[in-house]
Amino acid sequence: MTPSQDATPIPLPITAPALSGIDESIKLPRRRAQSPGASLASLPDRRSSPSLSSLFASTSSLAGSRPGSGTSTPTASTIPSSVFSPVSRSNGAPFPGPGFEGTEELRNLISRSFAPHVGVLASEDTEELVQQKGFQGGLLDLIRPFGEHITGKLAIRDSNGSSKVVDDFGIRFMGLKDGLGYPSFPRKSAEGVYDSTNRELNSGKPSDRWSRTGGDISHIEEAVGRHIAYAEMQNTGSISDYFNSRNISSAGWEASPFYALYLRRLLSGLPLVPHETFSHPVACVIAISSHSTSPIEELRRLYTSTNISDSRLPQWVNNEFLRYYVLLHDEDNDDIKQSMGLYEQMKRNFGLHCHLLRIRSAQAVPSDDESVRIPLCEWMSASEELAEIEKREAADDDVDPTPCIFESDATAIRSFVRELVASSIVPLMERMCAQWNEQILSRRKGLSGRFMSLSKRWTPFGASSRNSSGPMSGGSSNYDSLQGFYKPDTPEALMRKLADYAFMLRDYKLAQSTYDVLRSDFNSDKAWTYYAGASEMVAIAALMTPNNMSSKARIENIDQFLEASSYSYVTRSAAPYYALRTLALGLELLRLRGSSAADDAARWASRILESRLVGPIGHALFTERVSASYGCRRGVGNLNSGSRTRKSALWALLATSEWIALEKTDLAEKALHRACALYGVLPGAFEDTPVDIKEAEDGVDKLGLPMRAYPLAFGEMKAHIDSLREALSEQRRMADGYDDMAETLMPADDEELEVEDVISESLTVNARPNRKSLIGAQMPFGVDVAPLSPVRTRDEGEEGFTESDKIL
Repeated sequence: MTPSQDATPIPLPITAPALSGIDESIKLPRRRAQSPGASLASLPDRRSSPSLSSLFASTSSLAGSRPGSGTSTPTASTIPSSVFSPVSRSNGAPFPGPGFEGTEELRNLISRSFAPHVGVLASEDTEELVQQKGFQGGLLDLIRPFGEHITGKLAIRDSNGSSKVVDDFGIRFMGLKDGLGYPSFPRKSAEGVYDSTNRELNSGKPSDRWSRTGGDISHIEEAVGRHIAYAEMQNTGSISDYFNSRNISSAGWEASPFYALYLRRLLSGLPLVPHETFSHPVACVIAISSHSTSPIEELRRLYTSTNISDSRLPQWVNNEFLRYYVLLHDEDNDDIKQSMGLYEQMKRNFGLHCHLLRIRSAQAVPSDDESVRIPLCEWMSASEELAEIEKREAADDDVDPTPCIFESDATAIRSFVRELVASSIVPLMERMCAQWNEQILSRRKGLSGRFMSLSKRWTPFGASSRNSSGPMSGGSSNYDSLQGFYKPDTPEALMRKLADYAFMLRDYKLAQSTYDVLRSDFNSDKAWTYYAGASEMVAIAALMTPNNMSSKARIENIDQFLEASSYSYVTRSAAPYYALRTLALGLELLRLRGSSAADDAARWASRILESRLVGPIGHALFTERVSASYGCRRGVGNLNSGSRTRKSALWALLATSEWIALEKTDLAEKALHRACALYGVLPGAFEDTPVDIKEAEDGVDKLGLPMRAYPLAFGEMKAHIDSLREALSEQRRMADGYDDMAETLMPADDEELEVEDVISESLTVNARPNRKSLIGAQMPFGVDVAPLSPVRTRDEGEEGFTESDKIL
């Protein structure tokens, strides 16, 4: 029996240890008379650093003002690494539902986030050659930004043999062991345990390997918070600025730029885990340079190191990936004829998967005529972005530290990456998909395969004693319950790899059918993390398929998959990061389905809030997504029956309250403006006078939002909106006064003017405090808004009640 769409979603039974990355005890500051800019007082001065401007500048630009993506290497002023980076559109079929702008962009963001990973392993002389060019991270730092977007169009064949052309395909260059460390799942053996102390090496400095690993929700919150703080502080009032733009319908119900950044960082730096193979290497680039004295022997040594030395991946990773051999030729110092002879020798010994990369060893400087700044990575993890921000804030000089390369080097690297992808990686993935589909999946879908699956469930009851003593005590099960993974050569592991390959190649039908088959196998083996992953991806693949879907099929299938995945991730696997990814992708893809799926999208967004999977920044952003989801619901008839306009407006007001509590005045004003437009009152004018609807067309105002021809009928709601406006005005006055009198009020010894009283409380002590009803008496609303997390102030007693509450 399906619950009502307007009913409150059932909260997940989450325990505190499941919230990895979020402290069990939430500490919120209680500030008095503090400006919004005061939260940045402890940070270094960002205004004096042009390098920080390149990291933060595009976070306050509207999508319409974005620079186009070209084939040339972007300079520092057009770095595609922030929330408004250029996103190419694929030429796939249009998505069903209303034609909101940003629909294809968000869908492409999700499809581009799951890309093939390619390891990089270079010799010492190669690393020294690249470091001379100013790249301290070696070859990986040099070629990594160029793999995120392949130059030109790429033809990909699906399982039916038909070819489609995509122009936004990319790969992720990585260190061979990048991704190990997050998140930590409970394991029973040392092989499956992730190192929880993975952020520091013996030297005490953060490791680049760990900083490139995603999966930490707290780092995502901090990175997005830094972008918001910088954007508010650098608000210039230009017409293209996001905060000052009141044409909120120019992109329909498109996500805010900071939510787009949150979603991108959520999908960046996918951890290397057993239950999914997206971050498992498809290929490995083995590189030597023309400086090598014994190049062929060095290539053999590097190849061997990927199998038996420290470069060997864990045993749940299939080590039979493609090796691609690269020879770096020094254009400034070495002879090209000798390098060409060595290149031909490499092809005779190692096959055709070889490339000669010609680059200059000299370091380029910005003053050179042919130098360009290397683009920053768009898909960097939140940890890596925070490390880059701190590095640039700590720099004393005002020079942008982004390395420069010669245009000839950039052209050579782009050609190398395209040849690697078009000639080696994509054909390999297509060939393996066809092979696994024919040899494993087709048999599994056949009558004999279904009979074996059925007998597999009943085998334990008749299994002999000799099969019950090993680690795989489930009879014919291939799941190693002691170590918690399938070996990479088992049919289940190969089918999971087939499904992931098909998903990365945009063959969503094959991926969906494969994930669906795997769900039953993982459920029978009680491999709950694998089961959660398969349930997640079968829902995402079904929603990514550009086909119409009935409401009945969506309720019976998609809701079941999302529910099973989120529940298993949280309660059985203690993996809140993957639960958040599941619900976030599910709600966005459901919202893109149009009006019929708006209620479902809002329900899953509410599930994220109720499950407490996010911090305060994410809580406010997903509150806005609930409002946006309800706003997609269209009414029928003259009375607009069935719309969710008032619900959308109410959630916009809740988002306003949360932004005020976080002292994000500009975002609060943006949310309040949206709520006022939905309620049909003019922003800034709340008199009891009818709204002039003559300026609107077809019952919508200039903002393109539903508009009423009469004033707001709810007196208490009007009073609540007035209180929000007063709180915003007070915060704005405080910010202006703080900026005007900063030099007068700031003591010479830079002591803090305000003392923050922080009193923490565990999540397990008290439940979330109930908000006062907006329908009842008028609720006074000031700057100190009641937080959405359980917090005691210093005036509260041990039971969590204030003295005034006890008297009442």
